[in-house]
Amino acid sequence: MLLIRGHAGGTTLTGTVFERGERAPSYKGAPDEDAPYVWVCDEFYEVESGGSETTIDGETVNVAFESPMPRGFETRERAIEAAKEHVRTQFARVGVPESEVRIEVIKEEPGAEHS
Repeated sequence: MLLIRGHAGGTTLTGTVFERGERAPSYKGAPDEDAPYVWVCDEFYEVESGGSETTIDGETVNVAFESPMPRGFETRERAIEAAKEHVRTQFARVGVPESEVRIEVIKEEPGAEHS
C-alpha cells in the first residue's frame, strides 16, 4: 500500500493507494474488484458554517467532508498521478494554491503501524 500525503498551509491530507493483491476497503460505488490499483481518500470543501474546523495558514476554516470515493486504475503510475491530483484539488477547495502543496509517496509495509 502507498500513502499519498500532501502538506500545505500547516496541515496534512493522506490517502491510500491499494496495490495489486491488497484488499481495498469496500464502499458503495467502489470500483470493479478486478482493478489492480485502488485510490481512496477523503474529499472536502469549505463551508460558511457547520462542518469541522481546521486551521490552514493560521486561519480557522470550516470544512465539510464527503464520503470517500474509491477509484480503480490499471497502472501504479496512473494511480499515483491521480492521487497527487486529488490531494492538490482538495487543498485548492479550501484556498491553498497548488504550488504550495508538497506531496510525498510513502510505501507502507503490510502490518506496519504509523503515527
